[in-house]
Amino acid sequence: MTNQILTLACWDYDRTRPLLDGRVRADGLTLDIKLMRPQQAFQAMLRNEFDAAEMSLANYTVLKARGECPFVGIPVMLSKMFRHSCVYVRSDAGIRTPADLKGKRAGTAQFTSTGVVFVKGMLEHEYGLSQRDLAWWLGGLHAPVPPPSPPPAAPPGVTMHYLSATQTLEGMFKAGELDVLFSNHFPKLWEERWPGIARLFPGYKQTEQGYFQKTGIFPIMHTVVIRETLHREQPWIAKALYAAFCTARDIAVDGLYDTDALRLSLPWLIDHLEETKAAMGADPFAYGIEPNRPALTAIGRYLHEQGLAPRVVQPEELFVPV
Repeated sequence: MTNQILTLACWDYDRTRPLLDGRVRADGLTLDIKLMRPQQAFQAMLRNEFDAAEMSLANYTVLKARGECPFVGIPVMLSKMFRHSCVYVRSDAGIRTPADLKGKRAGTAQFTSTGVVFVKGMLEHEYGLSQRDLAWWLGGLHAPVPPPSPPPAAPPGVTMHYLSATQTLEGMFKAGELDVLFSNHFPKLWEERWPGIARLFPGYKQTEQGYFQKTGIFPIMHTVVIRETLHREQPWIAKALYAAFCTARDIAVDGLYDTDALRLSLPWLIDHLEETKAAMGADPFAYGIEPNRPALTAIGRYLHEQGLAPRVVQPEELFVPV
């Protein structure tokens, strides 16, 4: 089989770097990799600019639910992250528990982002707080973003407002016009240690561990998709690309245990890794459907419950056999 050029857009993670620097090659493929921040890669792939790309799990699942998806997925989980730490509240808003969020004013830059969808689903299933229990403001976190025209319809029962072209979420939060921020990125107010901002879950590490022990959900943010037309013509590509991503991930994980390097830099890291494995199982970085079934099942359910997808998508619908 001659090597075929495959264009791929993704970010520079430790688990993709062996593909970027050529240590790992995909059988039968020559990867032409374009380094792009995730949001840029998502949008470029939606414009059909690449053969394969990193993709938001929520966006991909919604496309599948609508029956209008131009992609197939391979079960590569490029980004996993608990999001309990991403809910910020005003210190003077009387918010001490998730129940205190009811009736509050919430701001977010991306109501439909995978991270925010997982947080809203967690709050509803673990604490009984629906997204309908808050009023929502959407806009730029640090810098103004023009509101969409026309604005998309809000999910049933959800009150939604869009910031003007001169407003920011952080500006409203600091002025007392918002009570809570759902943000996948650190607010500058948090980085600057402004005294008026706090986390909803100050002991988020312990909360996340308890959540995982109860639900088995390690939230997946990004996966990898291939153009459906390409897969239909050459189905072997999916298996070759999946195998390459798995090999690259294994190299990255092995590197975390490089004691020759760790003794000179972060000798406590191995202890942290062992604690993580003890709490989450032997391979928290696993790819494939079965090790990630709780999170994949949850995202399908959450998107439907939140009015973002017309039906529940099952894990097997998301990925082709590899």
